[in-house]
Order: sequence, then structure tokens, then C-alpha cells
Amino acid sequence: MTHNIHELDRLSIFDPYKNWKNWGPYLAERQWGTVREDYSENGDAWEFVSHDKARSNAYRWGEEGIAGFCDARQILCLAPAFWNGKDPILKERLFGLTNNEGNHGEDVKELYYHLASSPTHSYCKYLYKYPQNAFPYSELLQKNKRSREESEYEILDTSCFDDDAYFDCYIEYAKADVDDILMKITIVNRAPKTASIHVLPHLWYRNFWKHNTNFSRPNMKPMSKDSVEARSTRNGRYFFYHEGGNQLFCENETNNALIYNTENNVKYVKDGINDYIVSGKYTINPEKTGSKLAIWHHFTLAAGQEKSIRVRLSKSKKEQPFSDFESIFDLRKKDCKAFYNDIVSKHISKPHQDIVKSAFAGLLWTKQFYYYDVFKWLFGGPGETTPHRNNPRNYSWQHLTNRHIISMPDKWEYPWYAAWDLAFHMASFVEVDPYFAKEQLLLVLRENYMHPNGQIPAYEWNFSDVNPPVHSWAVWNVYEKDKKRYGQGDVDFLEKAFQKLLINFTWWVNQKDQNGTDLFEGGFLGLDNIGVFDRNHMPPGITRMQQADATSWMAMFTLNMLRMSLELARKNNAYEEAASKFFRHFLNIAWAMHHIGKKDISLWDDEDNFYYDVIEMESGATDRLKVRSLVGIIPMFAVDVINKELFDQLKEFKARAVEIVKTRPDLASLIYKIEETNAEGNYLFSVMRDYRLDHILKHLLDENEFLSDYGIRSLSKYHEKHPFVFLYHGHHQIQYEPGESQSNMFGGNSNWRGPIWLPLNYMIIQSLRKYHEFYKDTYTHEFPTGSGNKLNLNQIANELSKRLIKLFERNSDGKFQYHSDDHNKVYETNEHFKNLHLFYEFFDGDTGKGLGAAHQTGWTALIGNLIMELENNK
Repeated sequence: MTHNIHELDRLSIFDPYKNWKNWGPYLAERQWGTVREDYSENGDAWEFVSHDKARSNAYRWGEEGIAGFCDARQILCLAPAFWNGKDPILKERLFGLTNNEGNHGEDVKELYYHLASSPTHSYCKYLYKYPQNAFPYSELLQKNKRSREESEYEILDTSCFDDDAYFDCYIEYAKADVDDILMKITIVNRAPKTASIHVLPHLWYRNFWKHNTNFSRPNMKPMSKDSVEARSTRNGRYFFYHEGGNQLFCENETNNALIYNTENNVKYVKDGINDYIVSGKYTINPEKTGSKLAIWHHFTLAAGQEKSIRVRLSKSKKEQPFSDFESIFDLRKKDCKAFYNDIVSKHISKPHQDIVKSAFAGLLWTKQFYYYDVFKWLFGGPGETTPHRNNPRNYSWQHLTNRHIISMPDKWEYPWYAAWDLAFHMASFVEVDPYFAKEQLLLVLRENYMHPNGQIPAYEWNFSDVNPPVHSWAVWNVYEKDKKRYGQGDVDFLEKAFQKLLINFTWWVNQKDQNGTDLFEGGFLGLDNIGVFDRNHMPPGITRMQQADATSWMAMFTLNMLRMSLELARKNNAYEEAASKFFRHFLNIAWAMHHIGKKDISLWDDEDNFYYDVIEMESGATDRLKVRSLVGIIPMFAVDVINKELFDQLKEFKARAVEIVKTRPDLASLIYKIEETNAEGNYLFSVMRDYRLDHILKHLLDENEFLSDYGIRSLSKYHEKHPFVFLYHGHHQIQYEPGESQSNMFGGNSNWRGPIWLPLNYMIIQSLRKYHEFYKDTYTHEFPTGSGNKLNLNQIANELSKRLIKLFERNSDGKFQYHSDDHNKVYETNEHFKNLHLFYEFFDGDTGKGLGAAHQTGWTALIGNLIMELENNK
């Protein structure tokens, strides 16, 4: 294989002064409406800093922008702003509705696309579509005041893009060196008539000086009419070069007079440039100095005409900053193309290659500088007054100090890391940047992230929420893929992760298995409204719930830990002790899943042949909640294949495992043929024996239940005509809902009662491939159920992959399936839309329509993995 030496070399540099990832697309796309910027008394995060206040409020914890770039400490920021001459404000940030304003929760109401990024961000490209008519802020707000039963009112439902009356704004970055950033903004008039636009590249400092008296306010001032010097005690001097345009200066300080009706600390505040351009007010500094700068361009374009604006930000002075500008761009574009040509097989079709590259581009664009010091947020910094809060959020997480570049689910809808999302992100990141994947997995296990009791932080709205324990799965997945690529495993990474995961495992055992019976709770576990009621707040009279998914996740966690300890024992025999412990714990969990309470009830229902949650009443009675959901499929994930050669090598572990099986055959009997190997000498570790796997697959692959044309539904379609009703201290009901949520449980902006979710579909496919690794062609199953068409499990995994990939393929109308409700036919007929990919949070279980966040290339980037793995498993 021919390697792209340039980008691969850049990826492997870790020297902080030579690291090509020092600059990147690390600005949030929304800093307003976040918990970390919320200083309200009652925790009203969405209202405290609104979109309208954002242009006037200097943030405490981070910055935002459209297609923004910044350094890894977010000291200096670079991003464009636009104005069509008709809007009441500059377009400095993306607009969307808050959780309270949207009929299905928060929702960005803009059109933008992540087109390209190399792993080191040596080249990046982004597209923003800006209407030439007034942006419909009020219309979007008013028209979304509708019931949950109605679909969301989107920007393409307005008339602002009619007759192609918009600009395509392409923002590109290329690096000449680690601290030498080139930015090009290309504006294309897509309208059939002449139109004018204002374009303002912005350079500004995050306000780090207000809350830290060790630092003075940085300053920018002109060196000439086309250059500016930026100077800070935090990062020294930078030189900013531009071609033409007018230099406008103000300070990145809050407009207190406007927001709080108190005196401003400085004369020229954050919204000064906006007010000067839009309203003609004298709100910029006539002395041309400040911590915020914009270069103001105003030009008119004929129909179809385009114009580019070029700027350069460098640590070193340049005599001719634009002489090599285009050649550097050309070189970095070639490097980016060569990198992806190297990792994406040429045997994959061109449309599928485009999906993979778009997915990974979005994944790389959704990195973000995330800064949140909970202790300072709760009590203020040195010399500051303690903020008044009635019920301080995250009070028990005072140790948590986050100040890193972290992978986000979606930098507008979810501009904060989420523990289980991040684990899935790394399954994709390892394909493009294994260094970053390993770094991120270790990051959230650090002492300033992980709670002293061992819990991994969930997300800023409530760090104590419980997400599925998938971190161990991600660590092992990344380790294996990295080992396969480079020929040897990164044992140092694996050992570091294992040691911290031991603490996390102990937290689960102590906190979520309170009776010590190896049966686990956990609450909602990231699956939001998948239960008949909120599993964090059960009806009175129910003392506990034994969750099929929590217990199965823990079986998987245990198996992952067993696998890691066996791998580490290859070089250090001391890990055989840990391997024996996790082997026994795995057997214990499998046994416990079928022996609950006084009646020895099982999570497995012999009548329905499915796994269900079991509730225990105050009386001691137990009952199953017969909801056919992904909760009952998750036991499939607790599977691995281990070769006997490893057992033979680790003699101490083998002897102890044999002793456990001999003394407790009742435990071993629940695990598939634990004492037998297949023809290749492999053992199968799985909590499901043959007949249970067979019955689960009958449900899973039934088109009248879980199997959709576009993947596996989160809830069986059986519940469309047969809702599950639980009458106990009220009426609780769950019914199949293929699209947007009809429930406002957990905010209501996601739905696990029918739609298709990529991450769990990916785990189902991975599990099927594991089973096939053991069974080979000796095990086949109907696909679909009832068809008579028998396939082996690898073939079934391929067929499921193909159905998921169909979401991103063109349908008979010529548009991508996830645009199935595109009634304006924009994505069907418009050449400037039809090839642009979006990566939705989830998909309609019947039509494949994209739903939820539209830029969630966090875990929806797994579509790239599926395409690449399908090619490898043909």
C-alpha cells in the first residue's frame, strides 16, 4: 500500500511546538444556551444567554462561530461573518430554536455542510448557504409553535431560498506550517440576478483576562492598511494579513448597558462591529485597536459570479504573505485527497467513497475546545463573588476541570461531550486518526474527568446521569484496529485504559448492583424514552428494576475486561489474576440473568422468547415489562471469540478457569459450550445459547417487527397495533412511533420508540460477525424471517449493512433516502444541493427520513465504518 507520507508524518508528531493539530476547527457552533455559560438562579440555561444576547455577551468558557478555527487552547479565534444588507444582525453565528421553542426540542435552522478535512486539519472545507433575502428568524420561531404530532418547520419550508436567491459561502483553511493558517472565503451568487453581500473575516481573543488577573487584555493594532499585529501574554505575537477591506476594531467585552442595564467596562464592546455595520452607529474604536477585529468587504456579484477573500494568520512576519498562498492550498488539497485514497479502498464505488469521506470530514469538523471548571463555575474564581444558584447543577463534580479538544456529538445541537457518544466516535476516529482516538478514550478516564468514585462523566446537563458502559468496548475496538493496521498493539495505551476501567467497573458493581446479585440497574442508560416509563423515576411501589440492557451491557463490559486482561497477560503474568476474576464475573452475570428474586424469575421470557426488564414490587413480587425493544437485543453484544492457543499460553488462568467450570457447572451451562472449541480452536463466549440466539434473530430479522428496509428499528413494529400498557399508579403506555417523538421525556428531541439508530445497529452487525467467526457456515438463519432464504451470520451482517447504507444512497427520485420528505425537491433537482450529505441523529423506522440533529457525524459517521467493513467482508 502506498502511504501518503505527508499527512501520516504530520499525524505522528507529538512535540507541542511542532504538532500540526495545534490549530483546527475547534470553535463551538453554539456556545449560547449551554450549561457552562448559565449563571441564572434557577438553572435556565437556554434562556440565560440566548441567541439574541450572544452577539453582546462575552463568554466565560468558550467561543463560537461559523466554520471557525482556533488554537488548541482557544486563545485566538478566526471565523467569517456575513451580512446580506437586509437582516437585523450580522450572521456571526448559526441560528436555531431552544429546547423550549422547538416542537421536538432544540433544532438548528440553517443550511451548512462539512465538506472536507484532513486528520491534522492541514486542509478543511465548509459550506454555508446564506439567503439573500432577510433571514426568517421570526417565521421559524412562530411556525414551530406547533404540536409534537406535527413535523418540524424547517428553513427550506420558508420562501427564503426560493428562486435560488442565496449565496454559497465556501470557507477553506490550509496550513503552511503549524502556526501559519491560510483562510479563503469564496462567495458564489446562485441567484439568477445581481446581488450584494458584506463579508467580514473576524479575528478575536477569547476573553480569558476578565476571570484571571494574571493576564492583561490582549491587543491588536494595524501594521499597515493590509496587516495587523496581535499580541498577547498567553501566546505571544501573531501577524494577520488581508487583501483590501476596512479594518474595524472593538473589544471582546460584554455590552452590560444593553443586557444588564449597568455601566460598560470599556467604550467599544463586543457588538460594536455589528452595530456599526448594520445600524451605522459609532461603536468601533477610531484609534484602531482592540481584542476583536473584522475586515469589512462589500461587493456585488452578477448571477453565477464568484469572488474570493484571502487572509493569513502567521506566527512569523511575511514580506509577501500571498505569493505562495494558492500553491499551499493546492498542495494541502492534494495531501488530503491522497490520505483518503490511501485509507478508502479503490474497490468501493465512487458514491460510497463520497459517503465515507463526507462522514469522516464531519467527524473531524466536530472537534471542539471544551472548557468547564465546575469548582470555579460553582464558587467563582479567585477574588470573584460566588454565583447565586438555588439548586447548583453538578455540585458533586467539583473535581471536574475540562480544558481540552474533545469530539462532540454535534457542535450546535450537542456542543458538549457525552460519554457514550464519544465511545462510538472513536470507533470511527481510529480509521483516520488512531492517535486521537486513543487520546480521547484515555482523556475521560483522567482524574480531572472521572469521579473519585469511578463514574465516567455523562454530559454537562447532569454529569451523574448513567450512560451504557461502552467505554471498554471502544478501548478494545480501537486497540484491535490499531494493532491490525500497524502489526503490533499499543500495550501502553491498553494498560492505562484497563487500570482506570477497573475503577469504573467497581463503581458499576457498587452503585448499580446494590443487592450484590450481579443484576444491574442504571436508569435510562442513554436510550431516552425506550421504556414504558422513565426508568430514572419509576412509579411508586416499584422498589427496583432489573434491566435487561444494564445487565447485558455489564456482561459485555466484563467480557471486554476479560479480553483486555488476557492480552496484557501475554507480557505480564500478573494480569492472569484479573482475567480469572472477570471470567468468573461473566459467568455470574449470565447465571443471574435467569435467577431473579424469590420466584427465580428470568430476564428471558419462554413464552415470547425475548429478554425483558423485570420489576420488583414492595411485596417482593416480580413481573416482566413485555416491551419488545432494543433492550432485549442488547444481550447479543456480550460475545467474543478467543483462541485456545491463548488459554494454553496462560497456564495459571486456564487452570483456574477449568476449576471454576468444574466446581460450578451450573454457571458454565448458561454459556455456550464453554469447554468446547470449533474446528479452528476457538472458544465462544456468549450469554446466549443456540436456541436463544435463534429466537432473538427471529424477532430481529422479522420485517413486521425490528427489520426495516433501512436497518433495525429501536422498537418492534409489533407495538404499532399492540401498544404495551402498564396500569400501576397511573396509565403508562408505549407504542411504535417510527419518526419524531410524541413524548417529551428527556426533552423529547430524540426518540427510541421506533426509529433507526446507527450506533446500536453497528453493534448488532459487529456481534453477528463475532458469532460467525465461531460458527462459520455451520449456523444459518432465515433473512428476512419467514422468507425461506437461509444465510450465514456474516452474510446477514452484510445484508443489514446494505440496508443501512441505503439511507445514504439515491432512491428512485434521485435524492438520498434520508431526504424522503423533501417536498420542495431541492435535494432532488438542484445541482447545488443534491450531492451534499447530512448525517442525522436517527432515521424514521419506515421511510428512512433523517431526524433529530442533522450534523451528528459523531456516531452517524459509523456509516463510513459499515461501508469499509462491508468491502472487507464480502
